[in-house]
Amino acid sequence: MANKISENSTTLNRDKVIIRTSIIGIVANIFLVAFKATVGLLANSIAVILDAVNNLSDALSSVITIVGTKLATKKPDKKHPLGYGRIEYLSAMIVAAIVLYAGITSAVESVKKIIWPEVADYSTVSLIIIAGAVVVKLILGRYVKVMGQKVNSGSLIASGSDALFDAVLSASVLASAVVFLTTGISLEAYVGVLISVFIIKAGIEMLMETLDEILGKRLERDYIRAIKKTICEDEYVSGAYDLILHSYGPDKLIGSAHVEVPDTLTADELDVMQRRIAENVYRKHGIFMVGIGIYSMNTKDDEIKAMRSDINHRILAHEGVLQIHGFYVNRERMIISLDVILDFELTDREQTYKEIYADISAAYPDYTISMNLDIDI
Repeated sequence: MANKISENSTTLNRDKVIIRTSIIGIVANIFLVAFKATVGLLANSIAVILDAVNNLSDALSSVITIVGTKLATKKPDKKHPLGYGRIEYLSAMIVAAIVLYAGITSAVESVKKIIWPEVADYSTVSLIIIAGAVVVKLILGRYVKVMGQKVNSGSLIASGSDALFDAVLSASVLASAVVFLTTGISLEAYVGVLISVFIIKAGIEMLMETLDEILGKRLERDYIRAIKKTICEDEYVSGAYDLILHSYGPDKLIGSAHVEVPDTLTADELDVMQRRIAENVYRKHGIFMVGIGIYSMNTKDDEIKAMRSDINHRILAHEGVLQIHGFYVNRERMIISLDVILDFELTDREQTYKEIYADISAAYPDYTISMNLDIDI
């Protein structure tokens, strides 16, 4: 119960931070849109107008972030027993689509200005406003990114990074205006194309990152090692394997793993151990371990220990073998069970698996070999 209360409290605080930060972003971007659009229209500058459009898309992105956060915090129900956390990924995809559309539209308008150029007319006031916008975007971007990192919000981190990048783009618009005023050379349409390219690039990257989250991307090795280390801290566990984490929102991970334990443990001891591991993993990493499978390890037969060493040596002699685990010998049924992980870089993993299987079968013809080709997670 205490964990549940703590979880609800943490989620509530996280949502408040995301919504408050997004509102600040909306207000700041709306002001920037108003100023830049006015300057762009008065100065007849396509680059400034496109910069204003970019700020408008940033404001809209913040609105979608708020809506997505609100929907994602809906309580679990019969239809969605694991909650609505993944809605945040969908809202991130919508934001990416908006950014991508803004970039394509900007590119089209910029190209038109190159083909049919119009002379810009900058004033001192307009330059001051653009310079002020650069400063505002730098401050806003830094603030949003820091808050996003604080609450583990991919949407806020992306928005903060985008705002910092916008500051650079606005600075390029300012630079093109200065060049025009000092030399008479108009670069703003070309700067508009450059801005468009970077906006499109940002949209594609955001889209791909969100798709990776939905498809299930590989987590950081250090993070996986830390979780396995926590599992292996239990007195009975000699190894942790097959750790799989399912994300049901940026702050809700559900996991399962296999642990290797001595074959002398009783059902009572295994039950207590599994509960203890689940509690420790949640306390240290905030992950709900819904499944902890057991790999029994032979400890009473020295001959089997020698078999294990020999088989490991034979398997590791093959190219691309990353790990061997789950080794167990059933004397009564004459079965050798084990899992082998092969590198994804191998040209033909199935062929390597067959070669390993044939090697072990030839070395131990009296045994049935139950070898599982596992996944490198």
